[in-house]
Amino acid sequence: MALKLDGIIGGSPALAEVFKVLEKVAPTESTVLVSGESGTGKELLVRALHRNSDRRDKPFVPINCGAIPKELLESELFGHEKGAFTHAVRSRPGRFELADGGTIFLDEIGEMDLSLQVKILRALQEKEIERVGGTQVKSVDVRVVAATNRDLEEEVAAGRFREDLFYRLNVIPMHLPPLRERGADILELARHFLGGFCRDKGRKRLKLTQDAREMFLTYTWPGNVRELENFMERLSILCDGEEVLPEDLPDKMWQDIGEKPRRKEEEVMVRPAGFAWPTLSDMNDKAGDLKAFLESVEDRLLLEALDEAEGVKNRAAELLGIKRTTLIEKLKKRKLLDNKQ
Repeated sequence: MALKLDGIIGGSPALAEVFKVLEKVAPTESTVLVSGESGTGKELLVRALHRNSDRRDKPFVPINCGAIPKELLESELFGHEKGAFTHAVRSRPGRFELADGGTIFLDEIGEMDLSLQVKILRALQEKEIERVGGTQVKSVDVRVVAATNRDLEEEVAAGRFREDLFYRLNVIPMHLPPLRERGADILELARHFLGGFCRDKGRKRLKLTQDAREMFLTYTWPGNVRELENFMERLSILCDGEEVLPEDLPDKMWQDIGEKPRRKEEEVMVRPAGFAWPTLSDMNDKAGDLKAFLESVEDRLLLEALDEAEGVKNRAAELLGIKRTTLIEKLKKRKLLDNKQ
C-alpha cells in the first residue's frame, strides 16, 4: 500500500530516509519517539504514522505536554472523577480514554514533570490508567507516539527525564531533519505556501527570482517549516511586484548569509548587455576554487531550469539540452532532487 503523506511536501534524500522508516513502522504496534527541531513538522509525521497504521479508522488524539500547566496535565491525560478537585463538577474522560483503539500523540514530552512521567510509564507498561480522584483502574488500548525537540538522553543524564520512560518510548526513534538539510524541498515548500496564500488573498501568484531562490537555499531557517510558512504569508501581503526580489527579503536573512541588506531605493548595479564571462574575482567571491565555482554555476542553472519548467523534469532537461536521466543523476548527486515528475 502506498504511503499516505497528505501535508508532507518534499522529496529530498533526507526526507526520503524518514519515509523509509515510516513505511516499516506504521503497520506495527511499536511505540515511536519522534525527535526534531521546533517547526520541522513532527505532528504531520505522526499523523501520517497513524493514517498508515491499522488504527487509521480509530481516534488520533494529540496533546501538547508543554502547553498545559503541570497541575492540569494529569487530568487532561487520565481524566478525573466528580469532586476530585475544585471545579470538577462532573466526571470527565482523559485523552488516553478518548484515544482507546487508536493513537495518542504526546507532543513535547520532554516538558513533562517527573512526577507525571511515572504514570505515563505505567500506562505504557500495564495498558491501564486511573482517573484523578478515582479508584477504578481502566484498561486502554492505545498506541503511544511521543515527540520532542529536546535531546532526551541529555535530559536523562541531567536528571530531568526518567531513564526507564525514555527507553520505553524510544523503541523506534525517528528523526525529522531540519529544513536547512532538505535542499530543494525549501523551494518546493516556498512555492506551495506562496501559491496558497496568494490564492487565498485573491492576488496573482508571486514568483521567486533566481537571486531570491539562492538566498532561500543559503538561509539556515532556524524556525524551519513553520518559519518558512509564516514568511510566505508575509510576502503575499507586503510584496508589491509580481516577483519576490532580494530587496523584499528581511534583514534577518541578509545577516544570516553574511551580506549587507539591499534596499529598493539604492542604486542597483546593471549588468552589461549580452553575455559576460565570469572572472577570477567572481570565483574567489563565490567559492574560492574552480571546482566549487563550476559546481555552484551548474547548481544555479539546474534550479533555474526546474523552476522555469515548474518542476517537470522532461521540460527542464530540454531547456538544458541534456537527457532526463542525466538531469536526474545530477540532481541526485547534488541532493537537489525533489519529487516532481
